Amino acid sequence: MLPPPAKPCHHRLRKDGEDDDAVQGFHDDHAGPARDVRALDRRRAKGKDPAPGGDIPAKFVPANASFDFDRREVDIPMRDGVTLHAVIVQRKGLTDAPILLQRTPYNADSVASRSSSSSGAMNLRASDAMFFDAGYIRVFEDVRGKNGSNGAYINERPLIGPLNKTKVDHSTDAYDTIDWLVKNLKNSNGRVGIIGGSYDGMMAAMALVNPHPALKASVPINPVINTWKGDDDFHGGAFRQVGYDYYYSQDAAKGEAGDLWRDAYDDYDTFLRAGSASDFVKSRGLGQLPFVDRMHDHPTYDSFWQGQALETILPKQPQTVQTLWVASQWDQEDIYGAVAAYEAVSKVDPNHVNHLALGPWAHGGANGDGSTSGAIRFDADTALWFRKNVLLPFLDGALKTGATPAPLAPVTAFQTGTNQWQTLAGWPSSTATQKLYFQPASGLAPTAPTQDGRDDYVSDPAKPIPYRLRPIRPTYATGSTWRQWLVDDQRPFSDRTDVLTYQTPPLTSAVAIAGAPVADLIASTTGTDGDFVVKLIDVYPAEYSDKPDMGGYQLAVSMDILRGRYRDGFDKPTPIVAGQPALPRRPAQRQPRLPPRPPHHGAGPVEPGSRSTIATRRPMSPTSSTPSPPTTARRRSASFTRRRRPARSNCRSPRRNEEMTPCS
Repeated sequence: MLPPPAKPCHHRLRKDGEDDDAVQGFHDDHAGPARDVRALDRRRAKGKDPAPGGDIPAKFVPANASFDFDRREVDIPMRDGVTLHAVIVQRKGLTDAPILLQRTPYNADSVASRSSSSSGAMNLRASDAMFFDAGYIRVFEDVRGKNGSNGAYINERPLIGPLNKTKVDHSTDAYDTIDWLVKNLKNSNGRVGIIGGSYDGMMAAMALVNPHPALKASVPINPVINTWKGDDDFHGGAFRQVGYDYYYSQDAAKGEAGDLWRDAYDDYDTFLRAGSASDFVKSRGLGQLPFVDRMHDHPTYDSFWQGQALETILPKQPQTVQTLWVASQWDQEDIYGAVAAYEAVSKVDPNHVNHLALGPWAHGGANGDGSTSGAIRFDADTALWFRKNVLLPFLDGALKTGATPAPLAPVTAFQTGTNQWQTLAGWPSSTATQKLYFQPASGLAPTAPTQDGRDDYVSDPAKPIPYRLRPIRPTYATGSTWRQWLVDDQRPFSDRTDVLTYQTPPLTSAVAIAGAPVADLIASTTGTDGDFVVKLIDVYPAEYSDKPDMGGYQLAVSMDILRGRYRDGFDKPTPIVAGQPALPRRPAQRQPRLPPRPPHHGAGPVEPGSRSTIATRRPMSPTSSTPSPPTTARRRSASFTRRRRPARSNCRSPRRNEEMTPCS
């Protein structure tokens, strides 16, 4: 007898990535009805079929028992009942720990969650990871009205007073936040520090106004101290249109609004097409943003800006909080604030609680890799050295239980050229000045010329001189060189016929420059206004063995702009009389402000060019300079008068040049 016919066999090999359930499901589907119920039960048990309430659990509890940190979110009540959102990150098991607060409009949640990791240090940027490892309770708080915080957001909200009739400001919000933290974080030692850069740096500075008793340290890094005097939007009276990107991103939404649209790849074309700042605002609908309107309503340094100037407000406060002001030598955004604030408060600081650090960085560079700045490289990571040897010891000394204040010098400054950190007794470190005179044949020398002379150029508004190398990408766009343009090679600008360049012979010995240059310019123009840009430039040798591709490089040591109408004072603009020499010698505070520099190894000649000034830094020959855009729609001629009057060196600072089109 033949055996009964065999049942059909169904075999299937496992595919890459398939689990056992998938293979078992295949066999269940081919095993007949008798196995259907068992297969359904198994799949339900493993969650394969939708639950009655859907696939999203009412509350998902992360499996984070192995994490080395605790992270929690809180809403902190302010005195007016508004709550501010904060994120607290700390190592598990921390006790007797100091609190380090950062108040920000840039989303506390994202700042405290930079990666998905079981390591607390990996969730934070490198500079914050240092504090995490050092045993700090790190607190990030959204400022009033932004992201997770309630209330109304006022960009750069003034302190309580004539410009702020409410009962709250960033100072009171910092006070109330600190008060809540020391009362509710039971594992803290009751000592609080505040830190932050840029806008967050302004928050660290404002916390020094009527500070909470528990506030023991503040670190304003590249802080916004005076928007009109050189932080962000105004420089020497010239308005900087590129800032519209920031105000759109910040003010058009409670979170981040994204990028402001363009109609050209190169911002040189975008702003030239717009015609004026006002026309650009209209074309993008930016008049809906109140802060943009306020900037346009107050183009001069009037009571609106003067009433917010923190470098005049802070010296009126008792100097009781240990404060480390941090400035970047090539800060393209807020180069004025830290140095100006330090210079102001150090004059009324008998207990010497204020300190200044100056590093060779761009804006915010203290928090990143400080081994290079654009094409310029240093011998080590200067930012890492600063964080480990200055910043952390400063905070530990002020905030750790039983610690003694760190023995910091009043000023810690990086000297480029020698690439060495210096400890100084004050800033500027010397009151000595080096006078340099404009000479015939575009020369520059420490001796006065034997007779007066003049140099002329023609400025064409159809071909304005760009403030940085083209193509100029928007600030936050892919390919933007925004962070490095202050160290761009200046040769493309010095070749223009509408630029005047004055230079010294090659230097035969090293020269150190401390402080910022001041240029005394005497000029006449066929127009009634004009922008005068002054640059101090270090020219590398034509052949440079240390880095051959840097041969002849023209490095801007310092630069900034003065709009001619403000020659007699930033609060009282007056037109220039056409054809009449103007801009006579003025007090230093009315000179074109140039970025503060620690002692610079090398030279220091100065020159005007279409409104420009130039210099050098080591045995090399200087050249180059760059003017700025015209303010009328016709060609103009201008001339500089060479008199027995020097260009002086000693002043203070701003940072960004202006954009392509004049303020209207």
